[in-house]
Amino acid sequence: MAETTAAHRPLRTRLRPEEARGAVLVLHGGRDSSLDPVEPWNAAALRMRPFVRGIRRAVAGAGIAVGEVRYRYRGWNGDRADPLRDTLDALEELEELLGPVPVVLVGHSMGGRAALRAGGHPRVAAVVGLAPWCPPGEPAEQLAGRDVVLLHSDRDRITDPAGSRAFAERARRAGARACRLVVAGSDHAMLRRAGDWHAVTAATAAGLAGAGPLPPPVAAALRAAALDEPLAPVR
Repeated sequence: MAETTAAHRPLRTRLRPEEARGAVLVLHGGRDSSLDPVEPWNAAALRMRPFVRGIRRAVAGAGIAVGEVRYRYRGWNGDRADPLRDTLDALEELEELLGPVPVVLVGHSMGGRAALRAGGHPRVAAVVGLAPWCPPGEPAEQLAGRDVVLLHSDRDRITDPAGSRAFAERARRAGARACRLVVAGSDHAMLRRAGDWHAVTAATAAGLAGAGPLPPPVAAALRAAALDEPLAPVR
């Protein structure tokens, strides 16, 4: 499909307090390669709506803005890394709106890869990767000094759980405070144990944004020497 040259503004604001002191941006998944546009009914974007709603509830009244990144194209597209470019543009747009506030990025699958790549942006304080796409050799040096929380199912057949574990190890060596929690028995779309994914992600994003404490399993995983901490079902 031919590329479009129309102006694209990737930031979609979902919660904007009058005086924001921080922000959370949510990044949806996509494909390895595709120049198809991201339509409003895109399934990967729709899957993140419960996460956005949960994060909004978790940060309500805390002065934390919430937004989404909507990509121009559905694919990563090799060296183009189109979702990364959109994410960096969204961060610049967010700074124009709110000033230089710290930002937490929450990304699923391809969006997790974009979030981790964009973690070196000066405004990014932390990254939450949900079933993130972490191919071999994916850089981690940009995450030095950041908090990095990865959640991955042991039964994911789309993105490799071993890849996210190896990435967390590299992030730690690079100077990030990183951990990986295993959502046993779930799947790439985060439909099995959906309540656990939603609750822990919302509380983690809020905690990293300074809107409350981190959920105990995440706080413990960040302190632990081991990377593969199991995520118990949320009661």
